Amino acid sequence: MTNDSVGPQSPEQEKSFEELLNETLTRKERFQPGEMIATRVVGITTEWVFIDLGGKSEGYIDAREFTGDEGATTIIPGDTIKVYFLSSKNNEKLFTTKIISQEAGKTFLEDAWRNRIPVQGFVVKEIKGGFEVKLPGTTRSFCPFSQMGLRRVDNSSEYVGKRLNFVITEYRENGKSIVVSNRVLAEVEEKARKEAVKKHLSEGMKVEGTVVSILDFGVFVDIGGIQGLLPISEMGWGRVESARDILTEGQKIDVIITKLDNESDRISLSLKATMTDPWEHVEERYLAGSSHRGVVAKLMKFGAFVTLEPGIDGLIHISKLGKGKRINHPSDVVATGELIDVRVETVDKDNKRISLTRAGEEYDTDAAAEGERNDYRAYMEKSSVSMGTLGDVLKKKIKSKKMTPS
Repeated sequence: MTNDSVGPQSPEQEKSFEELLNETLTRKERFQPGEMIATRVVGITTEWVFIDLGGKSEGYIDAREFTGDEGATTIIPGDTIKVYFLSSKNNEKLFTTKIISQEAGKTFLEDAWRNRIPVQGFVVKEIKGGFEVKLPGTTRSFCPFSQMGLRRVDNSSEYVGKRLNFVITEYRENGKSIVVSNRVLAEVEEKARKEAVKKHLSEGMKVEGTVVSILDFGVFVDIGGIQGLLPISEMGWGRVESARDILTEGQKIDVIITKLDNESDRISLSLKATMTDPWEHVEERYLAGSSHRGVVAKLMKFGAFVTLEPGIDGLIHISKLGKGKRINHPSDVVATGELIDVRVETVDKDNKRISLTRAGEEYDTDAAAEGERNDYRAYMEKSSVSMGTLGDVLKKKIKSKKMTPS
């Protein structure tokens, strides 16, 4: 079966819940079948739930639609709900949140298809390509695997025996051929839930999250049902080679929201921002002339970066590495990962720079200082060029793959 006969959607589905509610309470008396409105619950009996239609007019809904698993009513007078108009008889207007009864099923399934009214169905069994679903009125329908739930599950048979809500996406041969989707409704509910969560988020806010997946460039963190990206560069003040070195899937962490981009539906996070900046009191710990032991972290043509503590790197310029002799590259005398003793010469807290020398070595002070300033400035200017957004990086990778001959 194909999905080329999807029923038309009501224009009112584009309106917000608040707009629908305000409009309903001043609405005219006539409703179109399948019309969606928002309204307030004004009364509840064992059989019916009564809703406000504005003025002295009321509508009613089958109370079974609001009965929980344990038989308790899930709403109270004053609650606001979204409903669909079904029919009018003797000036009494019948509405529904989803078609559940046998009688309504026989009469209104086609209206449900045309107007996208949710229908409750019972998942009978798993069949080729999907599931057999029994709709109200004992009508049989088919739900493809891809349309059951938001995400594919390992054991699809877990849906069997459950009552779920569906939208009829195909209605053919006078109801003899019906295709339904649970995913359509699940996506709408998921979007509404995400939007509700986002309303309570703001840049700079500290939130608790759960690590969902770990990738080379960072991790995705679930914060209240929506996911944000924690780049590897924001995992700590020190150098992080792999996210798996410090985080595991399922781990709870506190993060700071650094960017909310609602247009592209992206949230950027930082773990580093929850930690104390190690440069805050750097001048107290690394006094000029003091000696320390560090690890050679990175070799550049102009010198060697030495990690004194996580997040604090100092630079030994190449002119200070050769014991007074000229060398071609820092790798001639030191290696990445090597432990070395160093002496602090100067500390620039504002620019986060520490100038180091190897303990006990002599060199031409003036020449070294001038060379270090020029080389380090050039290095910082080059490294400050933006690599673009994550999307830009991925696009470049995809483009380069397409251009590479297979």
